[in-house]
Amino acid sequence: MAEHATALLLPFGSYRLGVHGRGSDIDALVVGPAYVDRHHDFFDVLGCVLAETEAVTELQLVSGAYVPVIKMRFRGVQVDLLYASVCLDLDLRGRSVLCGLDMAPVRSLNGVRVADEILRLVPDAGAFRTKLRCVKHWAKARGIYSNAMGFVGGVGWAILVARVCQLYPNAAPSMLVPRFFRIFSQWKWPNPVMLREIEHDDDGGEMPLGLPVWDPRRNPRDGSHLMPVITPAYPCMNSSYNISRATLRTMTAEFEAAHKVCQEIAVAGAWDALFRPFNFFKAYKSYLRVDVKVAGGEEDLREWKGWVESRLRQLVVRVEMATAGMLLCHPHPHAYADDDDRRRVSFFVRLSKPAPSPQQPQQPPQFDLRLTTQEFKDEVYTYAFWRPGMELNVSHTRRKDLPPYVLEQIISTDRLKRKRSDDDSGNPESSPTVKRAAAAAGRIGSSSESET
Repeated sequence: MAEHATALLLPFGSYRLGVHGRGSDIDALVVGPAYVDRHHDFFDVLGCVLAETEAVTELQLVSGAYVPVIKMRFRGVQVDLLYASVCLDLDLRGRSVLCGLDMAPVRSLNGVRVADEILRLVPDAGAFRTKLRCVKHWAKARGIYSNAMGFVGGVGWAILVARVCQLYPNAAPSMLVPRFFRIFSQWKWPNPVMLREIEHDDDGGEMPLGLPVWDPRRNPRDGSHLMPVITPAYPCMNSSYNISRATLRTMTAEFEAAHKVCQEIAVAGAWDALFRPFNFFKAYKSYLRVDVKVAGGEEDLREWKGWVESRLRQLVVRVEMATAGMLLCHPHPHAYADDDDRRRVSFFVRLSKPAPSPQQPQQPPQFDLRLTTQEFKDEVYTYAFWRPGMELNVSHTRRKDLPPYVLEQIISTDRLKRKRSDDDSGNPESSPTVKRAAAAAGRIGSSSESET
């Protein structure tokens, strides 16, 4: 059967970069011949086949996404499947493979092309992988690993790590990690992070294709990006275009806190302090609670939840604009599910006020967010595939009033973390890496967590 196959299946993301671990999602690109139609053959025909496959669960066909994708669980493993129709004899690394394509297949192909280019541009792939595992583990522990929620995603973190590897080509991973946090705690955003010069059609290189390339001098919209992290493969794009002022502020604070911890680590202590999880519900007292509900089953909830999650960063932007920055937001990147009601999940956004300054010693005034939240709901309800029974509610809640299903999960998670700490068995993907880095760096010290 493999001899007669007319398509290629190429992994990208963490698998292609070599930093996947137990429980990692699989991102894969199907490259097929030009006569295969993405909408009919991939989404309609293949979608029907997958729907009837016993090993496939949680199937979602998202043909209208920024990057069209089939999402599913295959034998329990989360898989995101993309498609692009090109001549199978073409080299994916060259520009010619993009000739005649619209932006949807270009974005799909660039998942593979960007990963390959990152590995080509780093001086030591082994050191890059070790450091990227550490940084990803830190970002997830601190709750800032989510492109959909307005933080940096997997590609962005890989580019940030790769840039530091370029700056220190001979450094060991145990030295690269502290330098990573030092550099990005002091980075002057919106200066872009790039692994190479941006390719343009008029630079005298390969054939001009007329594809849009990130360039704030030519495109005013690109100039509004707050934290540009530029992909190295043509057409170069900003992988972190979702970043808002709120999430940039949160990430900057986390970079600064991690840099401080690394300085203390250099004196005497243990690496564990760097990877201590951020307790979102302990750090803050006031939240916006976003309840996502459906009248149907789990498939409807997955679809509606995914759409609301993709728009949630707009709620953060709206709140901070409506309050002129006097009310600060921090979105939690994960949803909380109610085990007693499988038709509902909840997202939470932290609300806080800036610390008083000498110029403004008084506390900021109270705010009425009803109009702001209603405008957000109206925007969400424009979903093209909305159906009766898909509901959204946004309300203010305090920590003491969190729903029982959230409190239960917080308590169970804290117990699990304590048990893992007692057993000295951290994250299965990252703990061996952390231990190797610690051994290389020598004895390292502990520090208390900085609240953001």
